[in-house]
Amino acid sequence: MFTRVVEVNTQSGKASELTSIINDKVLPILKKQVGFVDETVLVSDTEPDRVLALSFWNTKEDADQYNREQYPAVHDMVRHLLETEPAIRTF
Repeated sequence: MFTRVVEVNTQSGKASELTSIINDKVLPILKKQVGFVDETVLVSDTEPDRVLALSFWNTKEDADQYNREQYPAVHDMVRHLLETEPAIRTF
């Protein structure tokens, strides 16, 4: 199992809109990717504009392929809601 953790700070009050876009538009893209297992989106209860998106993959190679081929378009979908660029970590 391989995990990508994408941490973002949204513009004030935009976390709910971001999670809706992830669930409605990004998740269907993820489900089509080879090796995709699941996605969990978390909004901080102490910092309401901080969002974590954890995607679970069968292999690092599967996640890397998504990162190269699909992530740039996904990032473009949500960029207008972000205060800062996403921090991406892998586990």
